[in-house]
Parts: sequence; C-alpha cells; structure tokens
Amino acid sequence: MAKYLVIVESPAKVKTIKKFLGANYEVAASNGHVRDLPKSQLGIDVEHGYEPKYITIRGKGDILANLRKEVKKAEKIYLATDPDREGEAISWHLLHTLKLENKKVYRITFNEITKQAVRESLKNAREIDMDLVDAQQARRMLDRMVGYRISPLLWAKIKRGLSAGRVQSVALRIICDREEEISAFIPEEYWSLEVKLAVKGEKKPLAAKYYGADGSRKTIASGAELEEICKELEKETYHVDEVKKGERVKKAPLPFTTSTLQQEASKALNFSTQKTMRLAQQLYEGVDIKGSGTVGIISYLRTDSTRVSEEAARMAKGYITQNYGTEYAAAAVAEKKGGQKIQDAHEAIRPTDISRTPYLLKDSLSRDQFRLYQLIWKRFTASQMAPAKYETTSVRIGAGRHCFTVAASKVVFDGFMSVYTGADEEKQENNLLVKGIDQNSVLTFQEFDSGQHFTQPPAHYTEASLVRALEELGIGRPSTYAPTITTILARRYVTKENRNLYVTELGEVVNNMMKTAFPSIVDVSFTANLEALLDKVEEGVISWKTVVSNFYPDLDEAVNTAEKELAQVRIADEVSDEVCELCGRQMVIKYGPHGRFLACPGFPDCRNTKPYFEKIGIACPLCGKDIVLKKTKKGRKYYGCIGNPECDFMVWQKPSSIRCGKCGSLMLEKGNKLVCMEETCGNILEKPKNSEIIPKS
Repeated sequence: MAKYLVIVESPAKVKTIKKFLGANYEVAASNGHVRDLPKSQLGIDVEHGYEPKYITIRGKGDILANLRKEVKKAEKIYLATDPDREGEAISWHLLHTLKLENKKVYRITFNEITKQAVRESLKNAREIDMDLVDAQQARRMLDRMVGYRISPLLWAKIKRGLSAGRVQSVALRIICDREEEISAFIPEEYWSLEVKLAVKGEKKPLAAKYYGADGSRKTIASGAELEEICKELEKETYHVDEVKKGERVKKAPLPFTTSTLQQEASKALNFSTQKTMRLAQQLYEGVDIKGSGTVGIISYLRTDSTRVSEEAARMAKGYITQNYGTEYAAAAVAEKKGGQKIQDAHEAIRPTDISRTPYLLKDSLSRDQFRLYQLIWKRFTASQMAPAKYETTSVRIGAGRHCFTVAASKVVFDGFMSVYTGADEEKQENNLLVKGIDQNSVLTFQEFDSGQHFTQPPAHYTEASLVRALEELGIGRPSTYAPTITTILARRYVTKENRNLYVTELGEVVNNMMKTAFPSIVDVSFTANLEALLDKVEEGVISWKTVVSNFYPDLDEAVNTAEKELAQVRIADEVSDEVCELCGRQMVIKYGPHGRFLACPGFPDCRNTKPYFEKIGIACPLCGKDIVLKKTKKGRKYYGCIGNPECDFMVWQKPSSIRCGKCGSLMLEKGNKLVCMEETCGNILEKPKNSEIIPKS
C-alpha cells in the first residue's frame, strides 16, 4: 500500500512521475485550481480588510473527493504543483480545501519532469512559501477588481460581451498607440547612391556606397541634390584612402525565456503565442518516447531567467566537445543582466537531456512538437557554444571632397552558427571581393546606381513584437503574455492579418473609453509599477493587503464617475453577404456566447438567425455551393458544404483551389503537399509558393 501521496496539477504528469517514484508513492492530479473567487460576484470584501471569498470551483467535486480518499491513506503528502506563483497558490488552496493543516505536508518543486529532478525534489521538500501565495492572491484580486468593476460599464455604454483587464487593456492601448503613430507618419524622401568601379587586376567591379562629403556623413535628401553630387563627381578620380582589416566576434544567443521562445516561434515557425505555450506544455509534461516511455523533454516553460544549472551546462559541454570539437564549447556562458526582477528559481527553457537530439525524437513527436523542440534544442545548444568569428575589411574611397565606403566580412570560425541562426538574422554575410585592394589599387569609374526611397512608418505589431514590448515595458509576466493576446483577439478588439495585429473599430472605442475614464489603468508606467509592487510582495517586503487597499478606492471612484458621465457609444454590426430569406434584409454578423452567428437587422420585427460559417472561396464538388469552415461539437475543425444536411460533402483538410490534374477532384492541403482527395488516384504535388506546381516524383 502506498505510504506517500504526491499531488500534481496536470493528469498528464501522473503516469510519468509514478514511474519515477515507485510503489510507495501514489500520484494524483488536482487538474489545476480547485478554489477561486466566485464568478457571480466580485468575491472580495472591500469593506472588511479586502478578504477574498474563495469557493470550490464547479465540477471539481469528484476530483476533490478522490483526493480526500487518497489523503486519508497517506502518511505524508507532497504538493508538487508547478514551480511558480500560480503553482504555489494552488498548493495553498489544496492545503485548505483538503484540510491538511494537521497532516505531514511538504511542498516540492521540480524544473523538469525527469527521474533525477523529481527524486531530488523530495530531498529538498519545504513549507509553502506564503510570500509567493500572497503575490498570486494580490494579482488575482487586482485583475478581478478591474474586470468586474469596469466590464459591466463597457456592457452598459458600448455592448454586452466586452471585457476590461488590468493587462489586456494596456496591451490594447499599446497597439492603438502604434496605429496612431502609423496614421500620423509623414514619409520623408531620401536617395541612395552607389558607384561601380573597375579595379585593376580584378574581374568583378567594386560597388561602393556614398558616405558623405568633407569628412562628414551626408544624407541625400532630393533628386536635385543627387544630381548636383553626380555632376561634381564626373570630373573627379577615385582612389583608395584607407583599408582597415579587423576581426568581429558574434556572441552566442542566450537560451530561451518564455518571452523569447514565443517571439522566435512566431517568427521562425509562424506559431501564435497560444500555440507555442500549448506545445511547450506538452513537451514539459511528457511525451511517449520509443524505448523510454513517457518523459518530459524540456524544462519548465514559464520563466524569465536565462540561468542554466551547472549539471545541464556540464552535459552540454560534454556533448558539444564530443560532437563538434573542443574549440566549439564555450569557455564561459553569458547570462542576462539587469532589468526587472526575474524568476531565478527557474532555469531557462532547455532540453532535459541534450543527447536527445531532435532527429532521435522525430518519430515520437507530432510535426509541430518536433519543430518547437528542434528550435529549443538548437537555441540551448548554441547558447553553450563558442562565439562566431569574422574577418572584416572596410575600405574608404575618395573622390574630391566626397567619400564612398565598402565593407566586407568573412566567417573564419562559425562557432554557435554551426547549430543555430535566429529567424531575423541575415542568412548570408557580405562577401565582396575586397581582399586584394590596397591604397595603391587603381580604380576606374564605370557607372552610378541610384535609387529614390521614403522613410517607413513604424511596423504594425505582431504577436512576437507585442510580447517583446510587454516584456521590455515590464507589463505582465511569462504566464500572462499568451492569454492576454488571446483575449484581445477573442473580444474582437484586435484582428490578425498576415501576422500583423490591427485595431478594430470596437477596439478603438473601448480604448478611448478606457483612456477617458480610467487613465491610470491603461497607463503603461502605472501598470509596470504595479508589477514591481507584486514582486515586492513576493520578496516579503510589502503586504499584499497594502497593494490592494491602495488600488481599490481610486478604481471605485473612477467607476462611479464614469457611470454618470460617460455617454453611450453605438458600434455598427458587420454586414454579411447573406440575405434574410424571411424579409430580404442583408443579415449582419453578431457575437454570442458560442461565437459568431447571423442575425436579421430587422429585430424585433424579424427574428431570423442562422449559423455563421466562414467561406474559403471554393465550390463544393458535389452540389456547387460554398465549402465553409465548420467545427465538431468537441471543437475540431473540418470543411463541409454549406448546404448540409442536403449535401454531405466533408473533409478534414483544407481544400485547395487547384484541381487534380489526373482525375479532376479537389486537392487537399497536407503540410507542404497537395494530395488528391480520391485515395485511389494518389496524385501528390508540392504545395505552390506562388503559382508554380511541382509534381512529386
């Protein structure tokens, strides 16, 4: 009979951890939080010391009943929820809900789900850290106060179904401010000038860029100015004034934090922040590896630390030395300096075993799991490697009072770049042939190459750049980035097109109302300072009640004022191309608790409604009606005929606009391939990047 009970958050961990601990241990899961503030009310006694009113979460009764049975049988109970504020709070709630006050209860944490880490955590068992719990309580209560006091105001003044949030409203403001910058931006003209010079003894001409005049850098602001410079240069001879040779070192990247992983996965893999975190959670909790069973293959995914344990660094050094050579192993590994407080109890996100290469695990992982694991493995391995070295040459070319420059670089030692280069780094280095040039080289003018350009406005935010902005401004923490972005997209405050985030009319109205009525709530500095105060609570410097009691009265006053003074705003519904069959009006897209639906704008005279389906622009091969994106009851996406149930056409993969060249059937998109929907046909094409179609050999 098991003597000891280990309680974890996720059921996915139960089997893995049980295998590590053996017969004396029973492992059970709480399935996340078991207590929370009630949904139907604020749940905070603002008149009596700001005490929270926790209740058992609906649907947790059976889980708690099972846990109580296991608790009765156990001599010792180990609370092994996640190693962060949220996990600490869940352990504290379990302590009270299961009435464990008079039991032998210990808190354990592990940064990775491996046999060594789990067993080591038992040796370092401790009490629940109430400073961490208080920091989580304070955050939860501040978020609840903002959401439950301001959201009803948005319902009354704009429309139902809207929400405000302490972090989401600031994120919306950041995006709105960028949109305003882009709208207000006035482009400025400038010109580039390049001269092509024949070099005696060299076959290829040398292309040099205009630098300036009289020893100073100069921007060419107009076509007339360019023409004047070119006229001056017509009578000048070109000569090499200076050749400088040197060495440049490119440092290895730091291993991933939550923020940098979300950014890089967005840029390199086109993953949303939500998808990245979901896949990382799966890799952390454990995947079934052939020959090893279920194993966690990355360390904990919510962290803003770049620290790596001595053991992991030692293993990495051994692996790199063995597989790449001694010169590729880093002498010392860099760490992130300065900035806001980091959760250094955690490590950076890394593979739990560097010898488990992506290639070895490919057959055990889904395609997306593999791509994310490969990104994490490569980044961590590179972070433990030596820097890359370049040989650089820069040349200054004189022509009268004017100056041109040429710069070239060549990799002499690839270092970490043998494993990893970032998604936004240049893939090719400048390899101009300037090695043989010296101050005695004879240069002959061939031609000018000029171009007109205009300064560009700031770029629209993407999910990746928004996460970076939130992190740099100190808003939110690793666990909040993905839910924040998911919420503002779900509320239709922001829409995403080709990775870019755009503010909707609804988002602008909500942001303007928040700025008018609650300027401090959407103030970036105020929110960042509040995050810093929550860190002070975690450190035990400030009481959580001090933070909450200083925040609420001002919020309450602002809400009461806004209720009286703010005018109502009407947002027009989006018009669809569907015609109401009852009255002939053009139907509009409405948003309900279960998503979008079509409704007649003639309500209450006409109450016609019907489901809204997103058309993909392809006709049904059976009846010719539109194929639309649908979802099963469990939320799985599929593509079917809008004429269902009269027409039963349905496929799981997205149909392509390209028809099969062999049998004329629809082709379906499967990864980077197009596959004929008729299995007997078997035609497969490479998915075209533009209009080109390449038959698979």
